[in-house]
Amino acid sequence: MSNGNTVVLVGNVTRDPELRFTPSGQATATFGLAVNRRWQNRQTQEWEEATSFFDIVCWREMAENAAESLTRGARVLVTGRLDQRSWETSDGEKRSKVEVVADEIGPSLRWATAQVTKNERRSPSGEAQAAPPRAAAPREPDHAAGVAGGYGHDEEPF
Repeated sequence: MSNGNTVVLVGNVTRDPELRFTPSGQATATFGLAVNRRWQNRQTQEWEEATSFFDIVCWREMAENAAESLTRGARVLVTGRLDQRSWETSDGEKRSKVEVVADEIGPSLRWATAQVTKNERRSPSGEAQAAPPRAAAPREPDHAAGVAGGYGHDEEPF
């Protein structure tokens, strides 16, 4: 995500995710996100608010997980990239919109709790696979947490 086109949004889901499938069977889900801003007007000392609305698009397993997990009103964090798509209406009018293509979606734990359930891995044909046995990884010393934020060296913190 270091391409200069990265956004991080925290907001409320405005409509339940709509799950669809491409002709090749690829899952995609879209939902709306409302992001509220609140600030104090320095001249009037009154609190003011503004809301921005975004269309979020996610693909593959994330699309299926979002459709199963998210509902209108849920507070979520979304990281992704801005993507502009264009099309022509049946009347010949050209239209375009900017969407956020999600890389990650997670619940906001500021005012709520969440229970995470890990899904089984699936093969490209859709069959469930047993997770390969994993050896216990050696634990890094506590001072190493500052080096990589407590994450594996090849993993970005969020």
